[in-house]
Amino acid sequence: MITKLNIAALTVIGALAAAPVFAADEYNVSNGLTAAGAQLGLHGVDPVAFVQSGKPVEGTAAYTAVHDGVAYYFNSAKTQAQFEADPAAYLPQNGGFCTFGVSVGKKFDGDPEYAAVIDNKLYVFLNEEIFAAFNKDRAGTIKKASENWGTIRSTAVEKL
Repeated sequence: MITKLNIAALTVIGALAAAPVFAADEYNVSNGLTAAGAQLGLHGVDPVAFVQSGKPVEGTAAYTAVHDGVAYYFNSAKTQAQFEADPAAYLPQNGGFCTFGVSVGKKFDGDPEYAAVIDNKLYVFLNEEIFAAFNKDRAGTIKKASENWGTIRSTAVEKL
């Protein structure tokens, strides 16, 4: 007998099978899956609203887009559509990992509560202390993180 629960489970399984496969730990995502069948990026914060306002704006599962196997939540259909039109313009830098961590060759969680939008790019950080360290040399940290990201992007967290 087919039930609504079975149909929902089959939908998630089908989404997983169709989702692109990316290298180990290229994106900072939550454990578990969203209803879209992908792990959640940016802790559920709307990346478009964040870049536009300079502060975290909570998204909702009602507005979800999956990009490169990662689900992102949005606070409106408008910001979801803007993301879908140009994801690269709104994705957090360094796969959503802590920019300071990437600058020293590590992949730490990036918490949207500690973030900066610089030149229309979103950078997230582990915590208040790390964010303060970043603020002492923003340009240098971003430059070093950009250099390191190419090397560590496809490296599993536990291997760094």
